[in-house]
Amino acid sequence: MKRRLVITGRRGTNIAAADVNLTDEEIGGDRRKEYLPAGVSNGSPNKGARMKIGFIGLGIMGGRMAANLQKHSYSLAVFNRTRAKAEPLLGPCGTFSDSPAKVAEQVDVLFTMLAHPGAVEEAALGGDGFLNHLRPNALWVDCSSVNPSFSKKMTAAAAARQIRFVDAPVTGSAAVAAEGKLIFWVGADAADLETIRPLLLCLGNRIVHVGGHGTGTSVKMVINLLMGNAMAAFAEGMALGEALGISRQVLFDSLLGTPAIAPFLALKREKIEIGNYEAEFPLRWMQKDLHLASVSAYESGVAMPVTNAAKELYRLAMMEGHAVQDFSAIYKYLASNDDPATVDQKLVGFAPRHQLHQPTATSDEHRR
Repeated sequence: MKRRLVITGRRGTNIAAADVNLTDEEIGGDRRKEYLPAGVSNGSPNKGARMKIGFIGLGIMGGRMAANLQKHSYSLAVFNRTRAKAEPLLGPCGTFSDSPAKVAEQVDVLFTMLAHPGAVEEAALGGDGFLNHLRPNALWVDCSSVNPSFSKKMTAAAAARQIRFVDAPVTGSAAVAAEGKLIFWVGADAADLETIRPLLLCLGNRIVHVGGHGTGTSVKMVINLLMGNAMAAFAEGMALGEALGISRQVLFDSLLGTPAIAPFLALKREKIEIGNYEAEFPLRWMQKDLHLASVSAYESGVAMPVTNAAKELYRLAMMEGHAVQDFSAIYKYLASNDDPATVDQKLVGFAPRHQLHQPTATSDEHRR
Protein backbone atom coordinates (compact mmCIF):
# COMPACT_ATOMS: atom_id res chain seq x y z
CA MET A 1 0.00 0.00 0.00
CA LYS A 2 1.40 3.44 -0.91
CA ARG A 3 1.56 5.79 2.04
CA ARG A 4 3.03 9.22 2.66
CA LEU A 5 6.13 8.84 4.83
CA VAL A 6 7.08 11.89 6.86
CA ILE A 7 10.37 12.06 8.78
CA THR A 8 9.87 14.07 11.94
CA GLY A 9 12.41 15.72 14.19
CA ARG A 10 12.60 15.73 17.96
CA ARG A 11 10.08 18.54 18.32
CA GLY A 12 7.61 17.26 15.78
CA THR A 13 8.95 19.16 12.81
CA ASN A 14 9.01 17.45 9.47
CA ILE A 15 12.49 16.72 8.10
CA ALA A 16 11.45 15.12 4.83
CA ALA A 17 8.57 13.37 3.15
CA ALA A 18 8.24 10.77 0.45
CA ASP A 19 5.71 8.40 -1.06
CA VAL A 20 6.80 4.84 -0.29
CA ASN A 21 5.25 1.40 -0.39
CA LEU A 22 4.62 0.41 3.21
CA THR A 23 2.64 -2.34 4.79
CA ASP A 24 0.39 -1.57 7.73
CA GLU A 25 3.02 -3.16 9.96
CA GLU A 26 5.56 -0.55 8.86
CA ILE A 27 3.45 2.44 9.82
CA GLY A 28 3.64 3.24 13.53
CA GLY A 29 2.57 1.00 16.33
CA ASP A 30 4.47 -1.73 18.12
CA ARG A 31 4.26 -4.86 15.90
CA ARG A 32 7.03 -6.84 17.53
CA LYS A 33 4.65 -9.57 18.66
CA GLU A 34 3.61 -10.28 15.08
CA TYR A 35 7.13 -10.82 13.71
CA LEU A 36 9.11 -13.38 15.67
CA PRO A 37 12.25 -14.94 14.22
CA ALA A 38 13.29 -18.49 14.90
CA GLY A 39 14.85 -18.68 18.33
CA VAL A 40 12.42 -16.33 20.09
CA SER A 41 10.22 -18.57 22.17
CA ASN A 42 7.79 -16.15 23.76
CA GLY A 43 5.19 -13.97 22.09
CA SER A 44 7.44 -10.92 22.39
CA PRO A 45 11.14 -10.17 22.27
CA ASN A 46 10.73 -8.58 25.65
CA LYS A 47 10.70 -11.96 27.36
CA GLY A 48 12.27 -15.33 26.80
CA ALA A 49 14.57 -14.15 24.02
CA ARG A 50 17.04 -16.91 23.08
CA MET A 51 18.70 -15.27 20.12
CA LYS A 52 22.22 -14.07 20.89
CA ILE A 53 23.00 -10.70 19.39
CA GLY A 54 26.36 -9.16 18.63
CA PHE A 55 27.02 -5.44 18.36
CA ILE A 56 30.20 -3.85 17.02
CA GLY A 57 30.57 -0.07 17.16
CA LEU A 58 29.33 1.65 20.33
CA GLY A 59 29.66 5.32 19.46
CA ILE A 60 27.02 8.05 19.62
CA MET A 61 24.40 5.92 17.83
CA GLY A 62 25.58 2.35 18.34
CA GLY A 63 25.80 2.55 22.11
CA ARG A 64 22.22 3.74 22.39
CA MET A 65 20.96 1.14 19.95
CA ALA A 66 22.70 -1.67 21.83
CA ALA A 67 21.24 -0.43 25.11
CA ASN A 68 17.73 -0.60 23.64
CA LEU A 69 18.24 -4.21 22.61
CA GLN A 70 19.19 -4.98 26.19
CA LYS A 71 16.09 -3.20 27.46
CA HIS A 72 14.11 -5.77 25.47
CA SER A 73 15.93 -8.65 27.20
CA TYR A 74 18.36 -9.50 24.45
CA SER A 75 21.75 -10.74 25.55
CA LEU A 76 24.62 -9.01 23.74
CA ALA A 77 28.22 -9.75 22.93
CA VAL A 78 29.88 -6.43 22.12
CA PHE A 79 33.11 -5.02 20.77
CA ASN A 80 34.40 -1.49 20.50
CA ARG A 81 37.94 -0.27 19.94
CA THR A 82 37.58 1.86 23.08
CA ARG A 83 36.40 -0.52 25.78
CA ALA A 84 35.23 2.31 28.04
CA LYS A 85 32.29 2.96 25.69
CA ALA A 86 31.13 -0.62 26.24
CA GLU A 87 31.18 -0.49 30.05
CA PRO A 88 27.54 0.67 30.49
CA LEU A 89 26.40 -2.42 28.58
CA LEU A 90 28.38 -5.01 30.49
CA GLY A 91 26.70 -7.24 33.07
CA PRO A 92 24.18 -10.08 33.04
CA CYS A 93 23.01 -9.15 29.52
CA GLY A 94 26.27 -7.93 28.07
CA THR A 95 29.76 -9.35 27.63
CA PHE A 96 32.80 -7.70 26.07
CA SER A 97 34.79 -9.59 23.45
CA ASP A 98 38.42 -8.92 22.61
CA SER A 99 37.87 -8.77 18.85
CA PRO A 100 35.16 -8.78 16.18
CA ALA A 101 36.00 -12.43 15.53
CA LYS A 102 35.27 -13.32 19.16
CA VAL A 103 31.91 -11.58 18.95
CA ALA A 104 31.01 -13.48 15.78
CA GLU A 105 31.67 -16.88 17.31
CA GLN A 106 28.91 -16.31 19.87
CA VAL A 107 26.03 -14.80 17.94
CA ASP A 108 23.15 -15.46 15.56
CA VAL A 109 22.72 -11.86 14.41
CA LEU A 110 25.50 -9.29 14.24
CA PHE A 111 24.92 -5.53 14.08
CA THR A 112 27.62 -3.12 12.99
CA MET A 113 27.41 0.65 13.44
CA LEU A 114 30.77 2.03 12.35
CA ALA A 115 32.07 5.36 11.14
CA HIS A 116 33.06 4.71 7.53
CA PRO A 117 33.61 1.95 4.94
CA GLY A 118 37.22 1.41 5.98
CA ALA A 119 36.19 0.70 9.57
CA VAL A 120 33.47 -1.70 8.42
CA GLU A 121 35.82 -3.57 6.09
CA GLU A 122 38.50 -3.88 8.75
CA ALA A 123 35.99 -5.23 11.28
CA ALA A 124 34.59 -7.69 8.73
CA LEU A 125 37.67 -8.83 6.82
CA GLY A 126 40.68 -7.69 8.83
CA GLY A 127 43.02 -9.91 10.78
CA ASP A 128 40.45 -10.36 13.56
CA GLY A 129 37.48 -9.85 11.25
CA PHE A 130 34.11 -11.38 11.99
CA LEU A 131 33.04 -12.68 8.57
CA ASN A 132 35.14 -15.83 8.78
CA HIS A 133 33.79 -16.59 12.25
CA LEU A 134 30.04 -16.18 11.89
CA ARG A 135 28.19 -19.47 11.64
CA PRO A 136 26.59 -20.35 8.29
CA ASN A 137 23.21 -18.69 7.73
CA ALA A 138 23.91 -16.05 10.38
CA LEU A 139 22.71 -12.50 9.68
CA TRP A 140 24.91 -9.43 9.44
CA VAL A 141 23.00 -6.16 9.76
CA ASP A 142 25.12 -3.16 8.81
CA CYS A 143 23.64 0.12 10.07
CA SER A 144 26.69 2.19 9.10
CA SER A 145 26.43 5.09 6.66
CA VAL A 146 28.45 3.84 3.70
CA ASN A 147 28.22 4.05 -0.08
CA PRO A 148 26.00 1.62 -2.03
CA SER A 149 28.82 0.03 -4.01
CA PHE A 150 30.54 -0.79 -0.73
CA SER A 151 27.36 -2.42 0.62
CA LYS A 152 27.19 -4.57 -2.50
CA LYS A 153 30.84 -5.52 -2.04
CA MET A 154 30.08 -6.63 1.54
CA THR A 155 27.00 -8.50 0.31
CA ALA A 156 29.22 -10.55 -2.00
CA ALA A 157 31.84 -11.16 0.70
CA ALA A 158 29.14 -12.35 3.11
CA ALA A 159 27.42 -14.58 0.53
CA ALA A 160 30.72 -16.29 -0.26
CA ARG A 161 30.75 -17.39 3.38
CA GLN A 162 27.04 -18.32 3.54
CA ILE A 163 26.24 -15.25 5.61
CA ARG A 164 23.08 -13.24 4.98
CA PHE A 165 23.64 -9.49 4.66
CA VAL A 166 21.27 -6.58 5.34
CA ASP A 167 22.09 -2.94 4.82
CA ALA A 168 19.96 -1.02 7.31
CA PRO A 169 21.23 2.54 7.88
CA VAL A 170 19.14 4.80 10.07
CA THR A 171 17.76 8.32 10.20
CA GLY A 172 17.63 10.01 13.59
CA SER A 173 19.75 11.86 16.12
CA ALA A 174 21.37 10.50 19.28
CA ALA A 175 18.28 11.47 21.29
CA VAL A 176 16.01 9.67 18.81
CA ALA A 177 18.25 6.59 19.02
CA ALA A 178 17.98 6.61 22.81
CA GLU A 179 14.19 6.79 22.55
CA GLY A 180 14.06 3.84 20.15
CA LYS A 181 12.45 5.91 17.40
CA LEU A 182 14.90 5.55 14.54
CA ILE A 183 13.83 5.07 10.94
CA PHE A 184 15.47 2.12 9.16
CA TRP A 185 16.14 2.14 5.43
CA VAL A 186 16.56 -1.51 4.54
CA GLY A 187 18.17 -3.15 1.54
CA ALA A 188 17.76 -6.92 1.86
CA ASP A 189 15.92 -10.05 0.84
CA ALA A 190 12.36 -9.87 2.20
CA ALA A 191 12.77 -13.07 4.23
CA ASP A 192 15.87 -11.71 5.96
CA LEU A 193 14.07 -8.51 6.87
CA GLU A 194 11.24 -10.49 8.44
CA THR A 195 13.75 -12.42 10.53
CA ILE A 196 15.23 -9.27 12.06
CA ARG A 197 12.11 -7.11 12.11
CA PRO A 198 11.48 -7.65 15.87
CA LEU A 199 15.03 -6.50 16.57
CA LEU A 200 14.68 -3.39 14.43
CA LEU A 201 11.42 -2.54 16.18
CA CYS A 202 13.30 -2.48 19.47
CA LEU A 203 15.44 0.29 17.98
CA GLY A 204 13.06 2.23 15.76
CA ASN A 205 9.39 2.80 15.04
CA ARG A 206 9.50 2.83 11.26
CA ILE A 207 11.02 0.38 8.79
CA VAL A 208 11.10 0.97 5.05
CA HIS A 209 12.12 -1.95 2.84
CA VAL A 210 13.60 0.01 -0.05
CA GLY A 211 14.59 -3.02 -2.13
CA GLY A 212 17.57 -5.27 -2.69
CA HIS A 213 21.07 -5.01 -1.28
CA GLY A 214 22.52 -1.51 -1.38
CA THR A 215 19.21 0.30 -1.76
CA GLY A 216 18.87 1.13 1.94
CA THR A 217 22.32 2.67 1.83
CA SER A 218 21.32 4.58 -1.31
CA VAL A 219 18.35 6.28 0.36
CA LYS A 220 20.41 7.11 3.42
CA MET A 221 23.03 8.73 1.17
CA VAL A 222 20.41 10.90 -0.53
CA ILE A 223 19.01 11.99 2.84
CA ASN A 224 22.39 12.99 4.24
CA LEU A 225 23.28 14.78 1.00
CA LEU A 226 20.13 16.87 1.31
CA MET A 227 20.73 17.63 4.98
CA GLY A 228 24.38 18.55 4.50
CA ASN A 229 23.65 20.91 1.63
CA ALA A 230 20.68 22.46 3.44
CA MET A 231 22.71 23.10 6.58
CA ALA A 232 25.54 24.71 4.63
CA ALA A 233 23.17 26.91 2.60
CA PHE A 234 21.32 28.02 5.73
CA ALA A 235 24.58 28.84 7.52
CA GLU A 236 25.77 30.85 4.53
CA GLY A 237 22.50 32.76 4.36
CA MET A 238 22.61 33.50 8.10
CA ALA A 239 26.20 34.75 7.84
CA LEU A 240 25.24 37.07 4.98
CA GLY A 241 22.14 38.35 6.76
CA GLU A 242 24.10 39.20 9.88
CA ALA A 243 26.82 40.90 7.84
CA LEU A 244 24.09 43.06 6.29
CA GLY A 245 23.02 44.19 9.75
CA ILE A 246 20.08 41.89 10.50
CA SER A 247 20.13 40.36 13.98
CA ARG A 248 20.41 36.63 14.37
CA GLN A 249 17.11 36.51 16.26
CA VAL A 250 15.26 38.35 13.51
CA LEU A 251 16.76 36.01 10.90
CA PHE A 252 15.69 32.93 12.84
CA ASP A 253 12.20 34.28 13.53
CA SER A 254 11.75 35.33 9.92
CA LEU A 255 13.19 32.33 8.10
CA LEU A 256 12.26 29.28 10.14
CA GLY A 257 8.96 27.82 9.07
CA THR A 258 9.08 29.33 5.61
CA PRO A 259 9.23 27.19 2.44
CA ALA A 260 12.85 28.26 1.92
CA ILE A 261 14.09 26.45 5.04
CA ALA A 262 14.31 22.70 5.64
CA PRO A 263 12.27 21.90 8.77
CA PHE A 264 15.10 20.08 10.55
CA LEU A 265 17.06 23.34 10.72
CA ALA A 266 14.73 24.56 13.49
CA LEU A 267 16.34 21.90 15.68
CA LYS A 268 19.72 23.56 15.19
CA ARG A 269 18.61 27.00 16.38
CA GLU A 270 19.52 26.44 20.02
CA LYS A 271 22.99 25.18 19.17
CA ILE A 272 23.70 28.24 17.05
CA GLU A 273 22.18 30.72 19.51
CA ILE A 274 24.14 29.52 22.54
CA GLY A 275 27.22 28.39 20.65
CA ASN A 276 27.09 24.85 22.02
CA TYR A 277 27.91 22.48 19.19
CA GLU A 278 27.97 19.24 21.14
CA ALA A 279 27.69 16.60 18.46
CA GLU A 280 24.46 14.87 17.60
CA PHE A 281 25.95 14.16 14.19
CA PRO A 282 29.63 15.14 13.96
CA LEU A 283 30.68 17.48 11.19
CA ARG A 284 33.45 15.15 10.04
CA TRP A 285 30.95 12.36 9.36
CA MET A 286 28.75 14.71 7.36
CA GLN A 287 31.81 15.57 5.28
CA LYS A 288 32.49 11.86 4.87
CA ASP A 289 28.94 11.20 3.69
CA LEU A 290 29.11 14.01 1.14
CA HIS A 291 32.39 12.56 -0.11
CA LEU A 292 30.81 9.11 -0.45
CA ALA A 293 27.91 10.71 -2.32
CA SER A 294 30.40 12.25 -4.74
CA VAL A 295 32.05 8.84 -5.18
CA SER A 296 28.67 7.29 -5.95
CA ALA A 297 27.90 10.12 -8.36
CA TYR A 298 31.16 9.42 -10.18
CA GLU A 299 30.33 5.72 -10.33
CA SER A 300 26.85 6.51 -11.65
CA GLY A 301 27.79 9.25 -14.10
CA VAL A 302 25.90 11.96 -12.21
CA ALA A 303 27.19 15.54 -11.90
CA MET A 304 26.95 17.01 -8.39
CA PRO A 305 28.61 20.44 -8.38
CA VAL A 306 26.68 21.72 -5.35
CA THR A 307 27.47 18.69 -3.19
CA ASN A 308 31.13 18.73 -4.16
CA ALA A 309 31.39 22.38 -3.16
CA ALA A 310 29.66 21.68 0.15
CA LYS A 311 31.96 18.72 0.77
CA GLU A 312 35.00 20.98 0.50
CA LEU A 313 33.37 23.60 2.71
CA TYR A 314 32.94 21.02 5.48
CA ARG A 315 36.56 19.92 4.95
CA LEU A 316 37.74 23.50 5.47
CA ALA A 317 35.70 23.67 8.67
CA MET A 318 37.38 20.47 9.85
CA MET A 319 40.77 22.07 9.26
CA GLU A 320 39.68 24.92 11.54
CA GLY A 321 38.92 22.57 14.44
CA HIS A 322 35.20 21.82 13.97
CA ALA A 323 35.54 18.13 13.04
CA VAL A 324 34.08 16.61 16.21
CA GLN A 325 31.42 19.28 16.70
CA ASP A 326 27.88 18.94 15.42
CA PHE A 327 27.62 19.58 11.69
CA SER A 328 25.66 22.74 12.45
CA ALA A 329 29.04 24.20 13.46
CA ILE A 330 29.43 24.96 9.77
CA TYR A 331 27.59 28.16 10.73
CA LYS A 332 30.30 29.03 13.26
CA TYR A 333 32.96 28.47 10.62
CA LEU A 334 31.23 30.67 8.04
CA ALA A 335 30.26 33.39 10.51
CA SER A 336 33.85 33.67 11.74
CA ASN A 337 34.93 34.31 8.15
CA ASP A 338 32.91 37.53 8.05
CA ASP A 339 35.76 39.35 9.81
CA PRO A 340 38.26 40.44 7.12
CA ALA A 341 41.10 40.25 9.64
CA THR A 342 40.21 36.64 10.37
CA VAL A 343 40.09 35.84 6.68
CA ASP A 344 43.49 37.41 6.07
CA GLN A 345 44.98 35.52 8.99
CA LYS A 346 43.74 32.21 7.58
CA LEU A 347 44.93 33.01 4.09
CA VAL A 348 48.50 33.68 5.23
CA GLY A 349 49.12 29.96 5.34
CA PHE A 350 47.87 29.46 1.77
CA ALA A 351 49.16 32.39 -0.29
CA PRO A 352 51.92 34.98 -0.40
CA ARG A 353 51.07 38.11 1.51
CA HIS A 354 50.87 40.27 -1.61
CA GLN A 355 48.02 38.06 -2.90
CA LEU A 356 45.77 38.51 0.13
CA HIS A 357 44.04 41.74 -0.86
CA GLN A 358 42.15 42.84 -3.91
CA PRO A 359 44.37 44.91 -6.26
CA THR A 360 43.88 48.67 -5.98
CA ALA A 361 41.94 50.35 -8.74
CA THR A 362 43.90 52.05 -11.52
CA SER A 363 43.42 55.69 -12.29
CA ASP A 364 41.38 54.70 -15.35
CA GLU A 365 39.13 52.53 -13.20
CA HIS A 366 38.65 55.47 -10.80
CA ARG A 367 37.63 57.71 -13.67
CA ARG A 368 35.05 55.12 -14.84
